[in-house]
Amino acid sequence: MNKVCLLGMVVLSCASVLRAAEILDMYVIDTEGGKALLVISPAGETMLIDAGFPGFNDRDAIRIEEAAKTANVKKFDYLLVTHYDMDHVNNVPATVARIPAATFVDHGSPSVKDPRTTAALKAYEEVAAKAKRMIVKAGDKIPFKGVDVLVVTSAGEAIKTPVKGGGAPNPFCEGTPAKTWTRANEDKSENAQSVGLLFTFGKFRMLDLADLTWNKELALMCPNNLIGTVDLFMVGHHGNDISNSPALVHALRPRAAIMNNGARKVGAPSVLKTIRSSPGLEALYQLHWSVAAGIEGNAPDEFIANLQDSPDGMWIKVSAQRDGTFTVTNARTGVSKTFKR
Repeated sequence: MNKVCLLGMVVLSCASVLRAAEILDMYVIDTEGGKALLVISPAGETMLIDAGFPGFNDRDAIRIEEAAKTANVKKFDYLLVTHYDMDHVNNVPATVARIPAATFVDHGSPSVKDPRTTAALKAYEEVAAKAKRMIVKAGDKIPFKGVDVLVVTSAGEAIKTPVKGGGAPNPFCEGTPAKTWTRANEDKSENAQSVGLLFTFGKFRMLDLADLTWNKELALMCPNNLIGTVDLFMVGHHGNDISNSPALVHALRPRAAIMNNGARKVGAPSVLKTIRSSPGLEALYQLHWSVAAGIEGNAPDEFIANLQDSPDGMWIKVSAQRDGTFTVTNARTGVSKTFKR
């Protein structure tokens, strides 16, 4: 092989490495209506956000492990628990038994004291005690190499100062009244304590508020939109209609949205309608075909990872570039769609 060819191969190899280093990858893992989001920074650091449901023969722990292997992840630099409900925290011990975590992140003390939450928290804290633990509040940043990760909500509180690009009056607040809860005080629930994160990678921005409830969203968005616009929105609360207010979704103006619903766990028709009517939306992805939404309410099959008549466990992958371009891949079909800025 001559020197010119060898030099060309080296240049191409280096270019490939540089391109790979400039990608932010995310795997939205199917936990049947729970939550598990694996994020890999351009620098190779890893973050798992929540761990899905416990039990079911370790179903969700196995699915997380499979996604991690696909992404060549052998440990989690951060394992962030958004709040202490079963479908977010209870599976943490089974997950870290398969893949260790270096630092655990959460909102601190629980807002409720029922026996189930107390037991879940105890099991989580026993695992977290073997590593580092970080309790975050609104306004904190998680030092995730290559990506700016801002905590916008935590422990029932929201940031008070707008982020860059945010702060303008929100015209969608006027038509979005606060909710009055009939069954329980949702503003005091663990859902309302959710750690919400804004990821910024160059010009790409993604917002994930976990299960944050309606009135807590309004505190973040009204009267002024403290976030501004985003490229990708992780639909809140599995598509539950006690979250995902128009004041939030429409003001964010996402180009794409991903809903981590189960077949029979929310994916509420009103939420799907709110998201689809958001200005500038190009695509809505769903982890599952929603029984509640029916034939008319669901996204087209090409945007759904798990159909009624297909095996479960398929994820949705997002690969974002620094210039704001991102690609969403449906693991069921293998089809990718690129959203250019």
